[in-house]
Formats: sequence, structure tokens, C-alpha cells
Amino acid sequence: MGFFASWLITAAWIAVPPAVVMAIATWISRTVGLDLTFATTMPIGVCILVFVFFLSLQDVKVLVKAQALCLFVNIVATIVTGVLILFSGHWSIQNMSGGMFWSGLESVYGIPPWVIGLALLITPYFGFETVPQMVEEGDFPIKDSKKAICGSIITCGAIYTFFYFCVAGLDSVPNLLAGDAANGFMTIINMERTLGWAAWPVAYGFFSVLMGLGASILGFWMSTVRMLYSMSEKNFLPSSFSRVNKHRQPILPNVFLLAISLVFLLLMNATTFMNDFFNLMSFGCACAYALTMVSAVRICWLHPRWKSPNPVRGGNALRILAMCVMVAIAFFCTLGQGTGSWISFGVYLGVGVLLWLYMVLVRWRHSKVVIETPDGIQEF
Repeated sequence: MGFFASWLITAAWIAVPPAVVMAIATWISRTVGLDLTFATTMPIGVCILVFVFFLSLQDVKVLVKAQALCLFVNIVATIVTGVLILFSGHWSIQNMSGGMFWSGLESVYGIPPWVIGLALLITPYFGFETVPQMVEEGDFPIKDSKKAICGSIITCGAIYTFFYFCVAGLDSVPNLLAGDAANGFMTIINMERTLGWAAWPVAYGFFSVLMGLGASILGFWMSTVRMLYSMSEKNFLPSSFSRVNKHRQPILPNVFLLAISLVFLLLMNATTFMNDFFNLMSFGCACAYALTMVSAVRICWLHPRWKSPNPVRGGNALRILAMCVMVAIAFFCTLGQGTGSWISFGVYLGVGVLLWLYMVLVRWRHSKVVIETPDGIQEF
């Protein structure tokens, strides 16, 4: 279970780079007015992936500073844009009436599409499990990691809610999603179409969209590489995944991530790639969190003496509740998957199964999985 929980988290993270670089390439094409086709936009995405790959092989401080810059510029630009929309003269609370449960999709097995959409909303909170790792590599006190996790979730949740509130009141949901807006860059398109703005949508696209996507790909790339490295350290993956270069950066995990990202970049289709990868991220994230909560409940049940430095208030009852919620979210996410999402998930899972079989048939016959527990180092 430990291998597949780790792999599902990693597989969900791997889905981010190819989707993000194509979003960046599409934004560049749209902004400069090149009107490139999907096929001609793809080389831009390849170049971005290669650039991030080489950046990730440098000292970790370079990547951390670049991500921090992108993130804070994105946050400021997003808040400023929300305020401008709110006081644009076109905003109205009436535009949100009926929008909460509106959907252009059909129900599945009698389950309303807005319920499925609500489950897919786990994606905006996908990646917060990387906060402890960022704490370890930064100068934030590890003993205060709980503050970092809660602070990041509350801060981003407040920004998400504020910006949704501002955009949702700009026009009715069907109008906001009309035309090409449903395929991405909805806010930019509606600032141009509804508000008639020309300059600020470009500025917003650069400072918020481009910087936000940049922070996303840098963060998830760094996290994926370190997850693969950590899995190797625990003997979940071959030892070659833990070899590092002169900058102490994992070599094979970087190469592996670049290779699989390039493969999925080439497998993308021109119409649904953003939906496919968004849905895949949601499903992979929900499955990983569900397995994590199953593991948390089992550990508490089998090893009641183990005490966490940050104990969960509510004890095992809260863990069981969280497990049930995550299993339900994972189920609803399956109903939102398209054909492209299932194909991508099958390939990711297939790669994971091949690695698992190698470990079972070769590696684990001679060495065990090593886990550090409150009882000391354990081998399984």
C-alpha cells in the first residue's frame, strides 16, 4: 500500500508539468497574436519542459527563489484583478444567482454534475502535502510546520474564494463560459469581451496566469523529483533514483520526469487536454489522500503507542471521517473522468506496476523496505 500511495501522489504530480507547459505555450501564442495550431504550439511546451529540467538540476536555492517570486507576483496580481473586477461597474450579485448548481454536463447515475464538480475541486488544494518538504528545505522551523500547512491552506482558500466571488459576479455562468472561454483563460476572455479591457488582461495574463503557472510547474517538478528520490531512499524504487549531481540534485528522477512529461505532451489532443489532465490530477490526488487516510487509521489502530508530534484533534474518529470523505471524493472524481483521463491514468499506473514488479521480483528479494518509525528503523 505504501508503494502505491506514494506512486499515486507522484503520478498525480507528474500530470502537472505537461498540462502546465501547454497552458503557458497556449497563453504565449494567444497573447502575441500568433494564432498557432496545437501542433505548432507543442514545440514551445517542449522547450519549456527542457528549460525547467536544466533549472531543476541546479542548486535548489535557484528553484526555490524562482518559485517564490512567481508565487507572490501571482498572488498580488490576482487580488488586484479581483478588486478591479469588483469595482468595474459590471459586477452584480444577481449574476451568481443559480450559478452554484449550474452545469452544462449531464448527471451520472442520477448524481448531479455539480456534486461531481465539487469533488473535482480538490485540485486547488492539491500540492499542500509538499509544504512539509518546503519547510525542511527552507529556514522555517520544522517544529512550526503545522503553522505553515494551516497557514498556506487558509491563505490560498481565502484567495480562491475571493477571486471566484469577483469573477462569478461579472456575468451569468453560461455567458462566462460561452465560446472559447470554457477551454481556458476564462477571466482574460471575459475581461476583454464583457468589460472591453485591452491592456489589463495582458498584464493579468503575465503577472497572474503566467507567473502562477510558472510557480506551479516549478513546485510540482521539485516535489515530484524529491518524492521519487525519497521512494528510492525507502527502497520503494531502485537505488539509482537516489543518485545526485554536484548540486545534490537527484539525476534519474529529473530525467524520468522529463521523459514521461515529453511522452504525455506528445499524446495530448487539441481539444480536451486541459480537462483530461485537470480531472486526472483530481482523481490521482483523491486516491492518494484516501490511501493516506486508510494508512493513518490502520497505524493508529495497530500501533496506539505511536505518538505524533502534531496530534490530530478528535483522534481516530476524525481520521475515519476524513477517510470516508476522501473515499467519497475519489468515487465522485471517477465519474468526472473522460476517455483521455483514463488513458493517461492507465499509462501512469502501468509504469508504476512495472516498477513495482521490478521491486517485487528483483530488488525486494535481497533488501527490504526501510521505514523510520517511533520504534526505530523497521524493515518490511
